Amino acid sequence: MAMASALAFLPNTGAFAAEGAPKAATTDGTPLSYVVNTAPGHGASAHLKRAIAKAGGTVVTSYDKIGVLVVHSSNADFARTVRRIPGVQSAGATRTAPLPAQSTTDVGTPKALTAQEVAGAKAAAGQDPLEPLQWDLPAIKADKAHQKTLGSSKVTVAVIDTGVDDTHPDIAPNFNRKASVNCVSGKANTADGAWRPSAEESPHGTHVAGEIAGAKNGVGITGVAPGVKVAGIKVSTTEGFFYTEAVVCGFMWAAEHGVDVTNNSYYTDPWYFNCTDDPDQKALVTALTRATRYAEKKGTVNVAAAGNENYDLAADEITDPSSPNDTTPGDRVVDTSKCFDIPTQLPGVVTVASTGAKGIKSSFSNYGLGQIDVAAPGGDSTAYQAPAPPANSGLILGPLPGGSWGYMAGTSMASPHVAGVAALIKSTHPHAPAALVKALLYAEADATPCTKPYDIDSDGKVDAVCQGSKNRNGFYGWGTVNALKAVTR
Repeated sequence: MAMASALAFLPNTGAFAAEGAPKAATTDGTPLSYVVNTAPGHGASAHLKRAIAKAGGTVVTSYDKIGVLVVHSSNADFARTVRRIPGVQSAGATRTAPLPAQSTTDVGTPKALTAQEVAGAKAAAGQDPLEPLQWDLPAIKADKAHQKTLGSSKVTVAVIDTGVDDTHPDIAPNFNRKASVNCVSGKANTADGAWRPSAEESPHGTHVAGEIAGAKNGVGITGVAPGVKVAGIKVSTTEGFFYTEAVVCGFMWAAEHGVDVTNNSYYTDPWYFNCTDDPDQKALVTALTRATRYAEKKGTVNVAAAGNENYDLAADEITDPSSPNDTTPGDRVVDTSKCFDIPTQLPGVVTVASTGAKGIKSSFSNYGLGQIDVAAPGGDSTAYQAPAPPANSGLILGPLPGGSWGYMAGTSMASPHVAGVAALIKSTHPHAPAALVKALLYAEADATPCTKPYDIDSDGKVDAVCQGSKNRNGFYGWGTVNALKAVTR
C-alpha cells in the first residue's frame, strides 16, 4: 500500500495527508539535509561556518534574519556534533532519507472534466462558463461579493505548494512572476518558470491557485478573489516531499516580496506531527516557527489546511501510523501537547477545516476545539453531501496544468477559499496589518453550530464529536468564512 502524501487533498476518494514512527536520522556516507538554528544575526558568522565545516557540514544558505541555516552533511553524527557548538540553539535533520529522497507516494489523479463537459456547461449572464458547477462560491457568498468587487490587483496571494502552471488561461491574467520562485533546495531559484510543475508532478498547486484567483475572464472557473494576483512558490520535490528547508525558504521569500497572504495546503515531511521532545524534530518546529512569525511581522497572513484524517487535534494523544513517510513509517502515539502538525499548528497560522456541499464538516476533515480557526468548502463525497443542481459533484472544481479543469477535495481545497477571503479583506482594507486581517476574517465568519450527532455516513455510529459553542467550536472554529462581509465591512 502506498504511503500517504503530505498534500492535504483527496484524489477522487482516497485521503491525502499523514505521518508516523520515531526514527533517528542516519546516513551511511550519503548526504542528509539539516537546519541549524542560532540567534538571529549570527547565522552567517565565519566562526560558526568554520565550526559547521569541521563537523562535516556544508552551508547551502543562511536566513540570517531568523537565525536559520540550511546545511548538508554526510556525517551520521552531524546533528549531535553541531548542537555542541557555542551559539547553536538547535539542529536537526529535515528528512530520514538521503538526498534526493525517492517517494513511493501515490499522488492520485484528479477527476478531469472532458472536453464535452466543458463545452456543454451553461452559464448565466456574468458567469464564467464553469461557474455553475462551483457550488463552493455561493456557499461562502463569493458570487455576491463579486458583484461589488473582484479584489485588488495590488494584493498578492502566494501558493506555497507543488508549483503553479502560470500559462493556464484561468491563472495567466493574474499571475505575479516577481513574487514567484522555486524553493525546493532551501535556496531561492529565480530562473524563469522554475515555479512550474513538470508533467510528472502533482497538479495540486495549480488547482489551489485557481481556487484563489482564477480570473473572471469568460474562460473556465472563477476564483474566490478573481481580481487579486497569485504567485507560485514551489517547495515540493519532484518525488512529492515538502521538506523544512524548502518551506522556510518559501515563507522567507513571501515575506521579502510583498506577499499579503500565503496558502499552505500540506504538512511538512517526513513527520505528520513534529515532537519537541525529539531534538531533530524540535529544530524543524523552531525553524518554521521563526519563518512564519517573520512573514507575519512583515504583513503576511499565513493560511493552512488542517489535514484529512478526521483526527481530533485537541485530543491528548493521537496515533500516527505513517511517519516518517520518506523511509519506513510505523505506528507511534504522539502527545499533542508536544507534537505539532506544521505549519498549520504553528502560532499565528490560520488553521482551516473543510466543509461539504451541505455545509457540514467534511467526512475527512481534522477538527478540534481551540485548534480550528475557521471553516470553508473543501468538498466531500457526493454520497455524504450532494450539491444542488446544476452542480453535479461534491468535490471542488479548479484548473489543472495544461489548460484543463478537474475536481479535487480535501482541506487543501478549503484553505485556498480562506486565503481568497483574506485577500478580499486586504483589498478592502489595504493598510490593515496581518493581525487585523485575521481578526476581521474571524469576526466576519458566519457562526456555525456543532453538528450533533455527526454521523456522516448514516450508519448509526458517531463519526466525530464536536465540542464548543455556536460562536467557536471544534468543527468550524469561529465559523464559515464569508466573502460578502469581507468586501462590505
